[in-house]
Amino acid sequence: MRRSASEKMEIIRIVEGSELSVKSTLEELGISRSTFYQWYRRYLDEGFEGLKAKIPERKSFWNKILKKNVIR
Repeated sequence: MRRSASEKMEIIRIVEGSELSVKSTLEELGISRSTFYQWYRRYLDEGFEGLKAKIPERKSFWNKILKKNVIR
């Protein structure tokens, strides 16, 4: 399930303000530590904008056969 930037921000605030450990807080919220720390790193680097969903870059394939216009 994808979360909005505001939901991610709220989770970060909950973890920062919790008296429990980060691990315990995230377990109660049902969020993996790796996911949280990805969000947190982006938040520290880019601020709230870093929490917004990004459009994935188009992947290129090394062995793609290019189609040429064929004149008949």
